[in-house]
Amino acid sequence: MKTLSHTWFAEGYIDFELKKYTLLAYLQQIHKEFNQNKLYPQLSDIIFHHNNILHFKHNKQLLQDQFPKRFSHIDMSKLEILYEKIIEDDEMMKELEDIIQFAIHKMSSTIQDGAEIYEFVEEKINIIPVGIIPLENSEGYFFLCDGDYTDTRVYHYRLSIFEKHDEKYRSIKTSFVAQWERNIVNTYESIKTELIRHQVSLPNPAVYSIETDLSFPLEETLLPIAKRCLVKYITENAAA
Repeated sequence: MKTLSHTWFAEGYIDFELKKYTLLAYLQQIHKEFNQNKLYPQLSDIIFHHNNILHFKHNKQLLQDQFPKRFSHIDMSKLEILYEKIIEDDEMMKELEDIIQFAIHKMSSTIQDGAEIYEFVEEKINIIPVGIIPLENSEGYFFLCDGDYTDTRVYHYRLSIFEKHDEKYRSIKTSFVAQWERNIVNTYESIKTELIRHQVSLPNPAVYSIETDLSFPLEETLLPIAKRCLVKYITENAAA
């Protein structure tokens, strides 16, 4: 999928009609994926662009004293904006404001569509501990089973904490381990025993089963939402 650049709204020729069609073409791709119940990376991508343009809008007032000017280089990480003078500054500024307002409205609507799919899937996910969960549960395994009822996919996970804007967040890294056929022999307990036998580095791992009746795309929807749900589940139970 072709995405937008970080500063698409202020790059090149700043023209409302041109930017409008650039945005609509991008959103059309997003909706095409959403219609197939594929959320990622599309949902993360559009949320980034939405937040990016909102941040620019909220900080634009601080830059008013520096107009009339035009962007010649934008470093979004350091929020440094360099300008070149132009003559028709008022017209450019009005055009930029129109682009931003249009983009915020359209992106918000698309994000809501994606959020509805996300919430629907989230409500259909059940997480259950497999056996006794150790006090140290920042690393372990989770079993993912969807509505096809054919296989149990096993993933190793590791939680970590990072700080952003003076707040602490938990992130999760996962890796695919193996896939077991679902039958009366390959129970969750037997799979856990097999993992412990072959993975001596984790003699007493935390193990969770994540089940859903849905048969949505695995990599684009079920797996990323399952990972977020697991982080939420572990965090909430640790605080309880």
